[in-house]
Amino acid sequence: MTRTRWLLADQLGPHFDDGGPAVMVEVTELFRRRATHRQKAHLILSALRHRAAELGDRVEFRRAATFAAALPQGDLEVIAPTSWSARRLARRVGAEILPSRGFVASEEEFAEWVHGRADRSLVMDRFYRWQRERLGILMDGQQPVGGRWSLDADNRQPPPRNASGLGLPDPWLPEEDEIDAEVRRDLDALEADGVRFLGQDGPRRFAATRAEALTQLEDFIDTRLADFGPYEDASLRGDDWMAHSRLSAAMNRGLLHPLELVDRALTAYGEGAAPLRSVEGFVRQLIGWRDWAWHLYWHLGEDYVPRSNHLDARRRVSPPFWRLDGEGVEAACLKHVLTGVGRTGWAHHIQRLMILGNFALQQQYSPRELTDWFASAFVDGTPWVMPANVTGMSQYADGGIVATKPYVSGGAYIDRMSDFCGGCPFDPKKRLGEDACPFTAGYWAFLHRNEDRLRGNPRMAQPLVGLRRLADREQVVEQEAHRTRW
Repeated sequence: MTRTRWLLADQLGPHFDDGGPAVMVEVTELFRRRATHRQKAHLILSALRHRAAELGDRVEFRRAATFAAALPQGDLEVIAPTSWSARRLARRVGAEILPSRGFVASEEEFAEWVHGRADRSLVMDRFYRWQRERLGILMDGQQPVGGRWSLDADNRQPPPRNASGLGLPDPWLPEEDEIDAEVRRDLDALEADGVRFLGQDGPRRFAATRAEALTQLEDFIDTRLADFGPYEDASLRGDDWMAHSRLSAAMNRGLLHPLELVDRALTAYGEGAAPLRSVEGFVRQLIGWRDWAWHLYWHLGEDYVPRSNHLDARRRVSPPFWRLDGEGVEAACLKHVLTGVGRTGWAHHIQRLMILGNFALQQQYSPRELTDWFASAFVDGTPWVMPANVTGMSQYADGGIVATKPYVSGGAYIDRMSDFCGGCPFDPKKRLGEDACPFTAGYWAFLHRNEDRLRGNPRMAQPLVGLRRLADREQVVEQEAHRTRW
């Protein structure tokens, strides 16, 4: 008997559709229950409705207050949903749950790799090497092409001096259509009815269809991949996108499969259109970090985020983060990135990790609330992607399962890798005084607060030696305990 395939809003590409009857459900009431960036809500609805229009009579498109109320009873199947709650719902409505799709390694393959390993040995680098070896990607026999597994050390180039951008062509952006206009009217109506979205409305900047996603992929390969590697950690005020692909949103909607991106990058490398360091860095994000975060979401369990608070961080996420407007924020880097997320629903990975996450780590924001904030504020945020990336890597809240050390730094790093510090009221070289950089002073206050917790970490030995030699340690700690300007 042919079952009806329930296609979720993150299962919109051809690799989720086997050609039979389908049902799709739109539940806008979710936006009442969970804070969501306005442009993320727009992308979700636009992508869902575009896919329903493409499938035509083969899909039954339903709008309802809840999924359970809209789903047909019996003879229902679904590709394994991407969150604990969605899988519970699938079981509750009696759907047959098929193996997951849209990732590189299957659950069975990950279980094979993880067998016998303690949690603290599940480091991404080992997983990434295993993926490369078993898939034969960028391999020269048994050795990695170029002789090294990771070329990350070659990809830490600061931005060009006195430049407002990288000088690359403007990235591809989609053209809105009548479906987008309808979505905007519906979201306006929800706001009028009391739904509070994060951030601002704006033109749709990310792919909502398979065709758009493929166009965006080709645009990245042609215009940005070659520069991605050297500048992947750099930021400039005048260049929102730098050399990043912005394809995570399309992959997380299910419009692209990660191996499609890998294949295109490898083709560009083979044709001499992109250097190895850029291609390897891009591939590492796809078959390394992305797949690893997905499998850790399930392996570490549903209680991973609520049980993880190794550094005992309990402050509420500050209002400027939830407002996404930078109002009242003086630090130029933080103000710029927060305002940018409010305007676009996006920031590249180093801004998320070393500005937003670094600041949150120093300020002792609750890792649980911060993980929710990242999932809500970003167009590519999903329940499965943020636990490992925010709770584990960014906030070191699991004590070293995901990251081998806290990703914390002072203002010198931001000054070296961006143009944010020029004209900022704070001086990245100062840790005391009215113009002391909140990142620089906050770095030392963080080490002081967590010295006992970090003492056994070999990667933190040198910073802790520096802390013990700090002549004005007590004054810095006292200053940061009463800081009101940042």
